[in-house]
Amino acid sequence: MLPSPQPSSSRWTSSRLARIAWGALFVVVAGTVLFALAGDTAFAQEAAPAAPAPAAAPAAPAPGPGGTTAAPATEQSFLMWVIHTSGWIGGIILLLSIYFVMVVVRMFLDLKQEEAATQLDLQACDNLLKSKDLVGLYKLVKQDPSFFGTVLAEGLTELQYGLEDAREAVDRVGDAKTVELEKRISMLAVLGSLGPMIGLLGTLKGMIASFSAIAMSGTQLKADQVAAGISEALVLTFEGVALSVPAIYFFAYFKNRISNVTTEAMLAIHEFLRKVHNQMRAAKPA
Repeated sequence: MLPSPQPSSSRWTSSRLARIAWGALFVVVAGTVLFALAGDTAFAQEAAPAAPAPAAAPAAPAPGPGGTTAAPATEQSFLMWVIHTSGWIGGIILLLSIYFVMVVVRMFLDLKQEEAATQLDLQACDNLLKSKDLVGLYKLVKQDPSFFGTVLAEGLTELQYGLEDAREAVDRVGDAKTVELEKRISMLAVLGSLGPMIGLLGTLKGMIASFSAIAMSGTQLKADQVAAGISEALVLTFEGVALSVPAIYFFAYFKNRISNVTTEAMLAIHEFLRKVHNQMRAAKPA
């Protein structure tokens, strides 16, 4: 009896990678929150007006090289400006983006493992079939949690009632396992439709802030407040669309890849069941 092509080791690696991904997610979220808080503090310190001097005139800034006067360095970095402009809606989009990356990486690993398991299991099953070890063959596929192993185990169980019954059982279990794989990518479709909606929420929030600044400005228009609201609307719209486009693409990509993987596995299972059935018929006494 040949050993199983290490399905348990493969699943252990996948679960370990999942724990590492969740740990990385926690670290990134905590770092982002701290960075955003630091950015808000720095922005507030820069925006706070300086206290007036008591009596003496303020000292003139020291001349720089060449006799020019150096301007105070109060310019805000672009990254800090984006973080401050995005606000809490940008934080939600960031969390969804991290979750999107985790789903994509996990699906790449799972589908790669399914393809590798199909090839290894099929080779091991062929070797056991050539040695006429049907008991070892059934034990091998029964202990394999992959798509190929689960579906083939059901087919071998029903093969005692006939080849047609085994094929019907294989098709039934194969459809159920395919739906189970497609459920793992359903959140990508949700993110694809949810990203623009969250971006639209930021657009409305920014436009309301801009028009409120115009309405309450009176005779003197505060251009900085109007520009801040428009910037918030555009930045959040861009972030929502930037999340939606790759989510829709990877949903279609993984759906097609799942279809290819399961179709190839089902064809291999049907062909292998035919071989097992022929060998069982040849082994029966007249």
